[in-house]
Amino acid sequence: MYVQIVEQITSKVVLGDWPADMALPSIRELAASTQVSVITVKRAYTELELAGVIVTQAGRGSFVSTQPDLQQRLKHQQLMDHLSLAVDVARQLQVTDEQVLDLLQQQLNQQPELKQT
Repeated sequence: MYVQIVEQITSKVVLGDWPADMALPSIRELAASTQVSVITVKRAYTELELAGVIVTQAGRGSFVSTQPDLQQRLKHQQLMDHLSLAVDVARQLQVTDEQVLDLLQQQLNQQPELKQT
């Protein structure tokens, strides 16, 4: 269950719904609102802090990290996780590396490239 909390909070940060330095709900508040144990939420917050997504200040609470590259780093990690999963599935299906690269190129060709600003 803590993994779901980690994923949900990370997603909110990646999407910009939770901006840098935003206060997170207290561990007890989040536990009550999600109907999970305080220990589960504490574990999720610890994982998020270790990953650099949040910072916890004694007596003040937890906040979204103010690292300037946080969103970009989290998006990159999501990409790597998806690619790893795709490779795992390809291996299970005994798809060759060349076929995987061809499939990836097909997907890239179907999506318009985002312009850098």
